[in-house]
Amino acid sequence: MTATQSIPSSTILDRLVRVHGAAHQDRINRGLKQVASRWTPADGDENACASFCEKHFVANPSDLARLRSRLETAIEQIGGHLYEMRRSLRRWSDLRGDELAGVDDTLAMFDPAPDISEEVYRQKLAFIALLNFPRADLAEMLRDGDSWDVGQWVGVRTAQHFGPRIPKELNDKARAVGHACQKFVSEFHIPVGAVVTATDGRWLPAERKLIAHWLVREEVKGLYGDSSSHALVRQHSLMHVMRHSIEGSIPSTVMDGSNTQDWNTTNNTLGQHPVTESETIGLVRYEKWLEQFRLAREFDLHHPDHPTAMSRKFELAREIPEHHVTALLTTILDHPVRQQLAAMVSERVGRPLESFDVYFEDFGQSRPASEMNAAVTNRFPDEKALEVALPSVLRELGWPSDEADLLGSRILVEIGKGAGHAMRPALTQYNAWLRTSRLPECLGWDGFDTAMHELGHNLEQLCSCLFAPSPALRGVPNTACTEAFAFLYQSLAKRVIGMENEADEQRAFDLDTVNSLHATAQIAGPGLLELQTWHWLYAHPTATARALRDEVLTLADTLWDQYYRRDFGPDPYRLLGAYQHMIAHPLYLPDYALGHIISHQIRSHMRGRALAAETKRITSQGRWTPDLWMRRAVGSGISAQSLCEDAKTSLDRLSKTS
Repeated sequence: MTATQSIPSSTILDRLVRVHGAAHQDRINRGLKQVASRWTPADGDENACASFCEKHFVANPSDLARLRSRLETAIEQIGGHLYEMRRSLRRWSDLRGDELAGVDDTLAMFDPAPDISEEVYRQKLAFIALLNFPRADLAEMLRDGDSWDVGQWVGVRTAQHFGPRIPKELNDKARAVGHACQKFVSEFHIPVGAVVTATDGRWLPAERKLIAHWLVREEVKGLYGDSSSHALVRQHSLMHVMRHSIEGSIPSTVMDGSNTQDWNTTNNTLGQHPVTESETIGLVRYEKWLEQFRLAREFDLHHPDHPTAMSRKFELAREIPEHHVTALLTTILDHPVRQQLAAMVSERVGRPLESFDVYFEDFGQSRPASEMNAAVTNRFPDEKALEVALPSVLRELGWPSDEADLLGSRILVEIGKGAGHAMRPALTQYNAWLRTSRLPECLGWDGFDTAMHELGHNLEQLCSCLFAPSPALRGVPNTACTEAFAFLYQSLAKRVIGMENEADEQRAFDLDTVNSLHATAQIAGPGLLELQTWHWLYAHPTATARALRDEVLTLADTLWDQYYRRDFGPDPYRLLGAYQHMIAHPLYLPDYALGHIISHQIRSHMRGRALAAETKRITSQGRWTPDLWMRRAVGSGISAQSLCEDAKTSLDRLSKTS
């Protein structure tokens, strides 16, 4: 649709100024321009637009506040109920258990309001908002937001709610593509029972499947606690599983479950037979990636102010400029403290580092996976036991009894098909949903560790919903801010199952700081790879899946050599390209690194303060821009220096006590 660019005319501007006074001229002028940017011939001619603006411009401050409240309520009710309907319809597709082939996908893709972005304009609701409230861009929010009161922020967020008019057909396509890509990722479980090593043959249960990349990585991490002579070679073998998932060279018969021969992942042979390219799963991963890119290109046409997926992600969703995010990631990767950190990792693993050691995370005492699983099972035999115990868990973490009962009883625990996920309540009367994974016989450490991560999300989600200053300001600024609390509560997982205590608070903080820097550096590389890949795609819009795969592998090599090779040696696995978020949730990965950075700033701030009270205060303050949110949360904007400098101090302290 093409906006009626001749509106607003000077005539209607003059008329409204005469009626309401010169004091309102700037508001009137801005409101008319905002309406004009969305008004189309289908909405009426110029006279109709002028009549609408004359009728609906509100000058009286009291009436404007009432309008703001009404629009805020309308947005809350429409969006909230639609969100809950969509979540409910997706549950069979998202969860393990009661599955009905052919029906669950249809329900998951069903949208009761696929044309909502058009209907809010056609029925004029959006135009009332745009006429009366400023739809501030990121530059304006960064410049002026600190001086706005709650009412001004509500007005801005109300106007921002009404974005471009997206055709129903494109929304339908986006829903289908998004669901297909997410399903591809959530169901990409690699059978590993036939994997063999040269030293001990098969070692995994015949029926074992590992979702790429998450559980392959977790299986590698679990082997750090294995003191047997087989551990390292098994790690190598699993990393080649990850390599094949990145390259698309997993044998088709392995993926479809028909293989009965030993799979040597190092050489990619089945039995004695080398697997040829035609016998592999091929480039489906990159075909899915291209589907997301082509979809983004279609949305570009409807976002003249943000004509790329990157600009929309950074300026609309993240509300942090791209150059600032890139600078945060490279500050972490370039910082000299990483060399000192790598030396500590090498000491912990007892050998020169290899590329997969970027996944190492147990800087304290390593424990075998069986011991970790047993500790979890001792307290939480399954996911329902965890759900029932959540109020008690929160009380143990310092939450007052009334808040622990309120929040803990509002979190429902389920087993998803993917690695883990949290869903917020869109309205105060609804619950939060915690999705994790489990072993066949028990919840297990991996499932519990993931659950503690998702619990952090859920606590943010509930607090920012139930205690926010206004419905339009519910939530936190972006996903990096909620990831901060997910990482914070995940760091408490061992304490909850009795494997850690608060006796040595300083040592615990030091270990957590060192681990945070290591984890941030590990995910910063994949974040840069994904971002550079999207820039490459925009420069090569007709690229094939093979060309995309080759570019990802090239970038993985280049970034590895630039930021990791000095400390971790060569990377034969191209593991910077492993993250499946790139397929299911495009351009999300930098939020993990940002989440670690923000989380450390928050954890550092919380030292000596009450965990529960500060969690509630920070998450419920309101949805400002992320940098302003951080300044009001901890007294300073988003910065990587805090993590790097604290890690240096922690490493020095740990080296003296080890």
